[in-house]
Amino acid sequence: MNHSKRGWRALLAPASKGLLAATLVMGSLLLPVGYSHADSNLTIRVALFADIGSKYKSTVPVISLQSNQEWSLISKEGSQLVSIPVKSVARFSYDSFRVKVLETPLWKEAADAAKKLQSTSDKPLLFAASKNGGNLYQLYTGMYASENAAKDAATRVGKSGITIPAGQIPTVKGSKHLSAGIYTTQQEADSVVGSIAAVGFDAWSVIVPAVEGVKYEVWIGEAANDSELSALQALVSQSLPQLTLTPSTATSGGLILRTDAGQDWTNEGQAPHYMITGYGTKFIAVGNDAGIQLTERSKRTYRGNFELSGLNGSLAVINEVPLEKYLYAVVGGEVSSGWAFEALKTQAVAARSYARFQGNRFDVANVVDTTLSQVYNGIGAEAPVITRAVDATAGEVLMSGGKIVEAVFSSNSGGFTADPSEVWGNGGTMFGSVASPTDISAIATSKNWYNVMLPNGTVGYAREDNVKLTGTNTSAGLEILTALTQGVNIRPLPIIQSEVSPVGKLNPGENAVVLDKVIESGSYSWIKGPYTSAELLKSLQGVTSSTLPSSLISLQVTQRGPSGRAVQVKANGEILKMKYPDLFRSGLNGLPSTLFDIVPSASYTVLGADGATGTVTSSQSAGVLSASGKVTVNGSGTVIMGGDSTARVINSNPGFLFIGRGYGHGLGMSQWGVKGMADSGYDYKQILQHYYRNVTIVKE
Repeated sequence: MNHSKRGWRALLAPASKGLLAATLVMGSLLLPVGYSHADSNLTIRVALFADIGSKYKSTVPVISLQSNQEWSLISKEGSQLVSIPVKSVARFSYDSFRVKVLETPLWKEAADAAKKLQSTSDKPLLFAASKNGGNLYQLYTGMYASENAAKDAATRVGKSGITIPAGQIPTVKGSKHLSAGIYTTQQEADSVVGSIAAVGFDAWSVIVPAVEGVKYEVWIGEAANDSELSALQALVSQSLPQLTLTPSTATSGGLILRTDAGQDWTNEGQAPHYMITGYGTKFIAVGNDAGIQLTERSKRTYRGNFELSGLNGSLAVINEVPLEKYLYAVVGGEVSSGWAFEALKTQAVAARSYARFQGNRFDVANVVDTTLSQVYNGIGAEAPVITRAVDATAGEVLMSGGKIVEAVFSSNSGGFTADPSEVWGNGGTMFGSVASPTDISAIATSKNWYNVMLPNGTVGYAREDNVKLTGTNTSAGLEILTALTQGVNIRPLPIIQSEVSPVGKLNPGENAVVLDKVIESGSYSWIKGPYTSAELLKSLQGVTSSTLPSSLISLQVTQRGPSGRAVQVKANGEILKMKYPDLFRSGLNGLPSTLFDIVPSASYTVLGADGATGTVTSSQSAGVLSASGKVTVNGSGTVIMGGDSTARVINSNPGFLFIGRGYGHGLGMSQWGVKGMADSGYDYKQILQHYYRNVTIVKE
């Protein structure tokens, strides 16, 4: 494969349907009902928030749930515990280590402190409570997985600059409580809580699931360790000798009933807050036809149920939903509902196969809701046409050797899908590098950009609809253009980035030299950088096992796999050792794919008449033999023209430019390639047959 710029562009020409058909591998077959392996009644567990160690970590201290229909909270045994009215907010957290920052009768004082803490790593929780015969607002931060982590947080909070009432200091609290008895009704428990709070102790009613129905307990205090709990028990016994006190055990599961005193701290508002306590305790928020909204997940609404529990000291939120309904949202999150129906069906079968393959990959869940598994954005990602596509393929999965295939896919393979050796080093017989010329469908509406050099030597990109060619050329044959309107932005890369300032402006009557013409950076083709040595070395830390140099002088792709993806890169002549090749994406500052060339921004290579090559840096000059004799040119600012009549300017700032194609790992199915094939008339079985080898489609 030619990796020159000319080679990159050669793939832009779309293949005919006949040519693509020639690449299809026979062997994919839709089997009848008798061969079923799929179960349409399956449910899937999706981790939204959980700390699953090295496998996945996404946590929040508290979540807010609400629905347009009434919903219930039940125990894992099925007993109904709480009924939540229509559009009412219910808040949940896990009873772990936390820092009690302050308590005050003034809501504004507590709210102002909460606002300041919100921008820190120590997230605030504000509760309303009664104590010593009056109403108080109690501000906490947390939750934290360990007592030491909470102690560190208490130190940080104490230095945060918030106003804390005299005589108070941030104090570590925990999940050790004293039980003051069991009661039949919440009213009885609340009455006891009131008497305890009246003499100055924190106390709460607790819903505790029972074998049949529920019971209520009264818990006192929130000690961080056994020593504190013993000291608390002595104090409470002295003040309230009539109470029989016993420590709650680590397995004591329940819902501590607290009251939130506002969520944005702009206006006071109260909401019920259920603090989940106990190891292994699980509660279920039972879904309904309207779905349940999870505020902390971008206010998305989800089908199915939410399982709420504690895991590794943090709140775990697992969405349990019927597999087919999960796919309504996954297909809508992965591709556009405006794509051809056959493309949507293709995505549905691939997504179903991928999900079925996972098993309990994440211990407490089958999948997560990010691209680590599949994008899952809830009901908002659904569309009627996607629902029809999922239903039209209900139960269908890809199988090979009697097993469901992990039908991995990526956004765009850049013209060729990856070989397993180029990604993770494994993949079985189902995957191999195949041509995917219809990936070009991703640029159907993309603009071209001119790489230009302004009169002051600044180099950047101008979009084609903002400029026009003058019809004149430089003495070297490079075209000249001018602006169509006043103040045309010259961008550092061929894409509009609102957060990145333009490198210059071009006005009508002012000319710029055209160095090259490229497609707008996107999922099919892209340009990244130039990245400095320092940026790349920082990105490589922890990704490569190689000893890194103090500075990158050279960076070269020295070995490519079957599809042309980089499988070996040398820095200063030494191999960068990677566990697997796909790590080059993250190691080289987050590249979209590993199908790339590296261009040094401050040097160029000269091929001599004798076949020898030499490198000239921006700080060097070079002798050039021209028609008028031998002349010397400086490195920095020199315009270098390649054999394909494109040019670039040597920069005085050393760095490395990455020019590539594709978006994602590239293994398996290319989503944009699927779109292109469907637009060309292929059905979903033919498309799946093209991207996955030696597979059958099994339908329930």
